[in-house]
Amino acid sequence: MLAKVRIFHLLPALVLGLAATLSAQTGTLKGKVTGENGEPVTQGKVLITRTDVPGEYETKLHKKKGSYLHAGLPLGMYTVALEIDGNVVDRVSGVKVGMGNQDVDFDLAEVKARAEAAAKSNEAPSEKVLKSMSPAERKKYEAELAKRQKAMAKNKELNETFNAGMTAKQAGDFAGAVESLTKASEVDPEQDVIWANLADAQTGLAKSKTGDEKTALLNAAAESYRKALTLKPTDPAYHNNLGLALIQAGDMEAGKAELATAAEMDPVNGGKYYFNLGAVMINSGNTDAAIEAFEKATEVQPTFANAYYQLGIAMSGKAEAKPDGTVVPPPGMIEALQKYVELEPSGPHAPSAQAMIQSMSGAVETEFVDPNKKKKKKG
Repeated sequence: MLAKVRIFHLLPALVLGLAATLSAQTGTLKGKVTGENGEPVTQGKVLITRTDVPGEYETKLHKKKGSYLHAGLPLGMYTVALEIDGNVVDRVSGVKVGMGNQDVDFDLAEVKARAEAAAKSNEAPSEKVLKSMSPAERKKYEAELAKRQKAMAKNKELNETFNAGMTAKQAGDFAGAVESLTKASEVDPEQDVIWANLADAQTGLAKSKTGDEKTALLNAAAESYRKALTLKPTDPAYHNNLGLALIQAGDMEAGKAELATAAEMDPVNGGKYYFNLGAVMINSGNTDAAIEAFEKATEVQPTFANAYYQLGIAMSGKAEAKPDGTVVPPPGMIEALQKYVELEPSGPHAPSAQAMIQSMSGAVETEFVDPNKKKKKKG
């Protein structure tokens, strides 16, 4: 009976590390920053914000070369911003990070030229030119001027509220993030990135709440994700995040359907969506649903090693103890753990997987490399 209890105690620590297993492929973002004088800019940092799935990263400029590099970024879409003396001076949107290197350079001379051109285009005509206009021309000019001024004010407010929301979210101030991003969504409700980040902030804030207040925030997050999907319906990450929010809010079937949609849209990474579902089910105490999700993850992605391990761990909760003290594993548990060892013989969970296999089935035919001892062992 003690062996069974010990297995249960493994679950909390293991589940905490689930998210770290999901990123199998990464890329690198790099570039250089040149000043108005053509020399490298050595003071400042680059802010990297993922837009298809919430995520924030940053890296400092090289103290001599004025270059920057951030490796290990998950594949996806990003906005890259240059910050100097606490102010964002330039920003590049729609940057796709794939396998290998992606270059994004900043030139402050170009930034200055763009600003001067924009200021020139907004210069008011001289009094002489205004007096020479016909009433119709004057009316048209004033209408266009009012339109430009309104657009500029809108853009200013949008940038201020969105940046404030992202800063608060990055600092863990989810209440502040929800407030600022809600304002940003009111200024411009046609940007999916705003709704997605608002939903992420609402989900983060829900973690600190209980009861009806928590459920209300999760439902609000789900609605925000739906609005993001209305604007970008083919984004599997949005479907995944909506599914997780729905499940946490108690709508299991709708949540599972969203995760299934994400897996169908992105079959290459489909296993991770079911893996996410399994993690949520483990944390909510629903072992049967977790087993089903992890099994589905291995079916969709047969080489997803950690899915096999978590499947074995989840199934261990169904092991039965005999009167003589031996423990009988449920069907499929040993096979799942053996598959993990086969796929990752020197993986971080190989020793514990091997130990569980041996404790429940005796001798084992698989072999693994203990990363601590650097030599092969056989059960």
